[in-house]
Amino acid sequence: MSLELGARQAAEAIAARAQGRARFVVAIAGPPGSGKSTLAEAIGARLGANACVVPMDGFHLDNALLDAQGWRPRKGAPHTFDLAGLRDLIVRLGNPRAPVYYPVFDRAADLSRAAAGCVMPEQKIVLLEGNYLLLDQPGWRDLKQMVDMSVFLRVDMVTLQQRLMARWEGFGLGPAQAEAKTAGNDLPNAQLVVTASQKADLELVDGILAR
Repeated sequence: MSLELGARQAAEAIAARAQGRARFVVAIAGPPGSGKSTLAEAIGARLGANACVVPMDGFHLDNALLDAQGWRPRKGAPHTFDLAGLRDLIVRLGNPRAPVYYPVFDRAADLSRAAAGCVMPEQKIVLLEGNYLLLDQPGWRDLKQMVDMSVFLRVDMVTLQQRLMARWEGFGLGPAQAEAKTAGNDLPNAQLVVTASQKADLELVDGILAR
């Protein structure tokens, strides 16, 4: 119920700011397990056909590249994404005169599929969602200035841990493996997002707009 309320509140704020704009790009950020993908979809549903959701997960580096660098255990950390590619996409999203294609991450295959998603010119509002869109680190911090509005979803760490554990178990891992994955990678990433993200235009706490 609270996420529904937060989605409605955020959608109203976004729609008001997007008035008169040919293209309006919103960054929706939050730690892994916070529900930002669900929030983005809920906001998009409320905004209607002129809005679309674009996940940044399509910019995961391929597993072969991660293995070559020894980065596979930290997949999902900032350095395991194609930041330059993401920046280029944001620039292209600002141009509503032509379709913009973007990569989509296939979780079942654990790889990104090139040009699997498309933003059409008539889709005025683009909801770009991902963990690190507001990260205050070199390169990443510039993204906030490239979008028109930002939203941050904040959830307490205990809830995040429970959700992340459940996610891994849903992928078929046993409790011990799920705990190792969560503690070794997901929680450090979540802590980074929580402690090192820039202030957003809107912040939702446990799914409700903070005043």
